[in-house]
Amino acid sequence: MKFSPMLKPAQLVSRYKRFLADVITPDGEALTLHCANTGAMTGCAVPGDRVWYSTSDNRKRRYPYSWELTETTGGQWIGVNTLRANQLVGEALRAGVIAELAGYDQLTAEVRYGVENSRIDWLLAAENRADCYIEVKSVTLLQQDSGYFPDAVTLRGQKHLRELQAMAELGHRAVLFFAVLHSGITRVAPARHIDPHYADLVLQAQRNGVEIICYGAQLSPDGMWLDHTLPLFI
Repeated sequence: MKFSPMLKPAQLVSRYKRFLADVITPDGEALTLHCANTGAMTGCAVPGDRVWYSTSDNRKRRYPYSWELTETTGGQWIGVNTLRANQLVGEALRAGVIAELAGYDQLTAEVRYGVENSRIDWLLAAENRADCYIEVKSVTLLQQDSGYFPDAVTLRGQKHLRELQAMAELGHRAVLFFAVLHSGITRVAPARHIDPHYADLVLQAQRNGVEIICYGAQLSPDGMWLDHTLPLFI
């Protein structure tokens, strides 16, 4: 994924109301950015860190600037726009980067499925193969060298695990895909210390046929892309 034009830098003042952040540009201009991230963003929104933002030409948007990346004082890069995770996985699937999910010729986004009125992020299909349901989660919570999901209790995430498990029990492939958008993360785990019920459901789902795949990304103001696997520990 290329950012065109390239992202612009600013210094973070504060994030507030979940979806807004105030920043100061290198020229001293105060801007308000839209923040497409509903999580706690622990460690991703420290006042004083450098942020990188994109600009929309959609005149209907109240806030034309979008917070895309955080560059921490320690030199780590974090993709804070959670909408990008699905896009990155879609690009990687089309390019054949994710070897575990190769061999399908149909790729569809946001397909309704399940008994709890859900939408799957990506559905893969091919003749003479079981359909593959992929739920994407963006991982940005770093503690020591490990990445954790979720960063807050997630009832929605719990629902998705139940739905994936049901698909696996019906004979389909079901995949929980952790897109790791933090350069400091070297392995991934469910955040039992934050949402123990979610962690229990991950273990249950895995035992009942749900596959768990973790990929890390390269992140920069020029672009971002998934390019390497990361280990999972439960």
